Amino acid sequence: MNKLLAFLFSVVVTVSIRAADVPDVAVVGQGALVSSQQIFDLADKPTKESHASTIAETPTGLVAAWFAGTRERDPDVGIRVSRLEDGTWTDPVEVVNGVQSSTLRYPAWNPVLFQPAKGPLMLFYKVGPHPRKWWGMLTTSDDGGKTWSWPTKLGEAHTIGHLIGPVKNKPIQLADGTILCPSSTEIDYPDGSSHWRVHFEVTKDLGKTWEVIGPIQTGENFHAIQPSLLTYPDNRMQILCRSQEKCIVQSWSKDGGKTWGALTATELPNPNSGTDAVTLKDGRQVLIYNHSDGAGQPKNGPVLKPRRILNLAISSDGKTWKPVLTLENETGPHPTDVNRRRHFGEYSYPAIIQTKDGLLNIVYTYNREGVKHAVVDPSKL
Repeated sequence: MNKLLAFLFSVVVTVSIRAADVPDVAVVGQGALVSSQQIFDLADKPTKESHASTIAETPTGLVAAWFAGTRERDPDVGIRVSRLEDGTWTDPVEVVNGVQSSTLRYPAWNPVLFQPAKGPLMLFYKVGPHPRKWWGMLTTSDDGGKTWSWPTKLGEAHTIGHLIGPVKNKPIQLADGTILCPSSTEIDYPDGSSHWRVHFEVTKDLGKTWEVIGPIQTGENFHAIQPSLLTYPDNRMQILCRSQEKCIVQSWSKDGGKTWGALTATELPNPNSGTDAVTLKDGRQVLIYNHSDGAGQPKNGPVLKPRRILNLAISSDGKTWKPVLTLENETGPHPTDVNRRRHFGEYSYPAIIQTKDGLLNIVYTYNREGVKHAVVDPSKL
C-alpha cells in the first residue's frame, strides 16, 4: 500500500468509526449484562499493576490469570491465578514467574489458559526481557488451578525462533484433538525497522511436540499480532488481529487452518490494542475490542485515550459487524494524582469465552490496577 492509499484508507476508516452507533454503557441487570465485578478489591490490590488477563472453564469452575507486579517489563512481574468459588474469586496467588537463577529474573508476560476436552488445564505464558526476546512456557493443573506442574519451555522452530504458544488469545481444539494456537512475533531488523507477523503453533499431544503454520502473508503491509480464532461451517476459519493500521485485520482459511490467505482490513477500528473473539454455539461470532482508532488525544481536558472504551460487536458472517454492547467508556477528567494519570481510563486486553451454561464470561484490564470479570447473556445481544 503506497503512502497516498494508506492515508486515504486511514481517513475512510476514521470517519466511518467515528460515525458508528455505539451503545451507551451497559447497566447490570438491564439487557444483556448479567454481572460485573472486580476479581480483587482495588483498595487492597496485591500488586501495583495487573494486566493481560485470561479465563477458562474447568470441570470445577472458572479460573482466571494475568501478569502482575510493579509495572509491565519489571523483573518482579509474575503470573497470578484466581478461581471462582461459590460466586467469589479467591485471593490471587503467583503460580509462575521468570526467575532464572539466584541473580537473574525476567518478567513474565501474557498468560493464556486453555482447558482441553481431555487432559489438565493448560497455562501458557512467556518469559523474557521484552516481546522481541521472550520464549514460551507451559504449566498444567490437574485440580482446576489449585496446584501446578513444574513449568517447561516449549522449544524452538527454525521459521520463527522461540515457540511461544498462543500469544494472547485462547487456542481452539479440533475434532481430532489437535490444539491450534493463534500466535505472532515482533521482529527487529538491523536497519532499525521492525515488523509484526502472525503464525500458528499446533500440538497434537498437549504441548509435548509442536508444528508451525506460517507466518502468513501480511497483505498490503499490515503489521498485525495477537490473533483470535473463529470457526465456520465447511471447515472455514477466520482470525481477527490487532494492528498498527488503526483497524482490526483479518485472514481466512478454507481448509481448517492448514493454509491462510493474506491479511486484509475489516470495517472495525483498532487503536493498536488487544482484542478477543469467540464463536457462539448458535453460530454467531462475538468480538470484544476497543471501538477507537486512537486518534484525537489531547494532553488536557477529557480523557480520549485509545483504550478508554470497551465494546462487544456481533456478526453472523465475520464480515459485517454491529457494536451491540459497551462495557466501559471513560470520558471524565484526568485525575489530579500524577501516579494515576498514566493508565486512567484504560480498559484493555480482554478475554472472552462461552461457558457450558451458554453465558459469555469476560475478563479485562481495569486501569492497570485491577482485573474485571463480566458476564453477558448472548441471547439478549
